[in-house]
Amino acid sequence: MSRLNDLINELCPDGVEYIRLNTICNIYDGTHQTPNYTENGVKFISVENINNIYATEKYISEDDYNKYKIKPQINDIFMTRIGNIGTCSVVEKNISVAYYVSLALLRPNTEVLNSKYLKYYIESKYGRKELYKRTLVNAVPIKINLVDIGKIMIKLPPLEVQREIVRILGNFTELIEKLNQEITLRKKQYSYYRNKLLDFGDDVELKTLGEIGRVSMCKRIMKNQTNSESGVPFYKIGTFGKTANAYISSDLFNEYKQKYSYPKKSDVLISASGTIGRTVIFDGKPAYFQDSNIVWIDNDEKIVLNKYLYYFYQTNPWKISEGGTIARLYNDDLAKIKIPVPPIEEQERIVKILDRFDTLCNDLTSGLPAEINARQKQYEYYRDKLLQFKIKSS
Repeated sequence: MSRLNDLINELCPDGVEYIRLNTICNIYDGTHQTPNYTENGVKFISVENINNIYATEKYISEDDYNKYKIKPQINDIFMTRIGNIGTCSVVEKNISVAYYVSLALLRPNTEVLNSKYLKYYIESKYGRKELYKRTLVNAVPIKINLVDIGKIMIKLPPLEVQREIVRILGNFTELIEKLNQEITLRKKQYSYYRNKLLDFGDDVELKTLGEIGRVSMCKRIMKNQTNSESGVPFYKIGTFGKTANAYISSDLFNEYKQKYSYPKKSDVLISASGTIGRTVIFDGKPAYFQDSNIVWIDNDEKIVLNKYLYYFYQTNPWKISEGGTIARLYNDDLAKIKIPVPPIEEQERIVKILDRFDTLCNDLTSGLPAEINARQKQYEYYRDKLLQFKIKSS
């Protein structure tokens, strides 16, 4: 970073300008109307597409796109302004993109402001702080008005300094991107070997899950038996695998746990509704689960290992019933699913191999996710440090 220090000492030794964004950047928003989607045409994006604006699967017609007064061009920036606020993506391809009101389109004066520098600045702690001052935090969802985006203040060093900061931070983001590409490839490799290892052909006996164990669930909990403040976490289908937002009393938990079905530590819990087939290995900590929507096989591990079941479930064997208003996995359908059951020694070998892949792809304390997380923190630290300019006295 010695070159950056040399540039700062040469070009802005007394500090940099602190300037309102709307004096060096035009700001627009997208359509306020829900579009008429088409099977193909012009790509249409909103907040959820901000990390890859070209990967959207939504389109509008050319005729509808031609009604847009402001069309994105190279070096423009999309910024989220509703819900998630302040995440940016630079337009780098000459591809037509339509956009929703949840995004702002920033068009910097590139004679004084580098687009990627502006992205880094807005996403830094300095830019986030400026945005938060003007965010309507009591709105649902939270948002920032278009006119208020232009009022944020940014530190504006000379272009040559901006370009050097972009170059340095680009090295960090390039490394993170390569690691993300690596994890994508590893997950594909993991999926391939998992399916191959669990495909025994006619060499292994097939059993139904009902033959392996009983489909079990917790006793039903009524809404008036829960609270939103404290107690034993109660996981409904919407919070399964996430953070519980409802609780039951310890007395009720202990009573129901003793009287009715309750999973053993390391049992594999299955989502039977919503995101059907989502699996969580129960860690044994006090928790309660919504009946019929979250189930498990009460199996004997001398016959089938829980972890073997966990990997088998990932091959997506679910037979989903759609006769009602909501698609779900009924217990009878679950019990009829057939699973290859090799000897325990072979199950242990398969689990050991797949555990290594799972750690590499998913473990937040080791493997690639941990490396990505560490690099992301390193990038954010240096980004904020590089943008810590002294402001020029007026």
